[in-house]
Amino acid sequence: MELSGLQIFKLLPAAAKSENSNCKKCGFPTCMAYALKLAKHQAKLEQCPYVSQDLKNLYELAYTNPQDTVEINSLKIGGENVLYRHEKTFINRTALAVVIDTEQCGWQEKFERVKEFQIKRVNEILKVDLVVFKGEIPENIGECNVISYDEFLKLPLKCVDHKDFQSNADDLINIRINAIKNHDSSCSAPVYVHFGAGLDFSSVCAEASFYICKYANLLLFDEFDESLFTTLLILRQNIFTDPQKPLQVEAKIYEFNNPDENSIIFITTNFALTFFAVANELENLPVPSYLIVTPADGMSVLTAWSAEKFTAKMAANTLKKWNFAERVKNRKIIIPGLLAQMKEELEEEIKDFEIVVGTVEAYSISDFVKNMQAAG
Repeated sequence: MELSGLQIFKLLPAAAKSENSNCKKCGFPTCMAYALKLAKHQAKLEQCPYVSQDLKNLYELAYTNPQDTVEINSLKIGGENVLYRHEKTFINRTALAVVIDTEQCGWQEKFERVKEFQIKRVNEILKVDLVVFKGEIPENIGECNVISYDEFLKLPLKCVDHKDFQSNADDLINIRINAIKNHDSSCSAPVYVHFGAGLDFSSVCAEASFYICKYANLLLFDEFDESLFTTLLILRQNIFTDPQKPLQVEAKIYEFNNPDENSIIFITTNFALTFFAVANELENLPVPSYLIVTPADGMSVLTAWSAEKFTAKMAANTLKKWNFAERVKNRKIIIPGLLAQMKEELEEEIKDFEIVVGTVEAYSISDFVKNMQAAG
């Protein structure tokens, strides 16, 4: 839990109106100022010589991590201190691990598939986090993070065997609640779920997706399926994105397929998910294009417009910064369909260009461009 400045102040000398009230020995003018800094982790408990034992106990309870962190080479799992991401953030992503049994036929081919598997999404490379070897670990492991099965079993982790989904889900939730809310040390170990062989992948996908949300720290699979891992990695990326730090890309002019002065022009905000959705469509167009990305604190187009982080003046300033009007002869800029209400405002501010209202969804860009070209 997080302590507020007021909660801390109530246990300081000034709240009790003792003789040491607002003594300034902590380096701050008042006990309240010190309490506020302490709540923001901008001061230390030791700075006050008159800290009560009650405050020490409360502070230790609040800021001692309720779940242990376990490191497997470069991989960290556990260390969580909230039940819900929006309370603060989740710390370490649910790790996805694959068991390779070197006594099974075809293990080399399976290992090669695991090694080569990766996907790129929102400017991040996603791949299998850990390979657990039953038997001797081969020499040519590449960049894989590996551990022997015997060593894995020695790690301070709690296993939930994959049997009945409902009971497993209840166990995971109860363990996390006891660790976070009750500071139960018997529930402080990170938890993993082991999926055995011969399972239906559609059922595994649904259940593993739930476990990523609530509350497995690691998922261990005896079998490997690329489509399953793609789904789980994308879900995990979304779940573990810090809600206080929106994913964003650099605000600038992006080029696709070697554009020239006559190429089509799009504009959007620097929200990463929006950018990569649009960029993927532009890369696959049969024609070259530009994408103007404006600074918007990582907000999506509609959110940025609502918060006045995407305005006509900001768009105009981005064009001026990159001297864009002098680089192109094309005088049409395509804006997202969600910003149709800004058309006239943009045309007043960006006098060198005509504003064209584009699509609401990125997947419709290809058809939109075909229709636009057909219309001349």
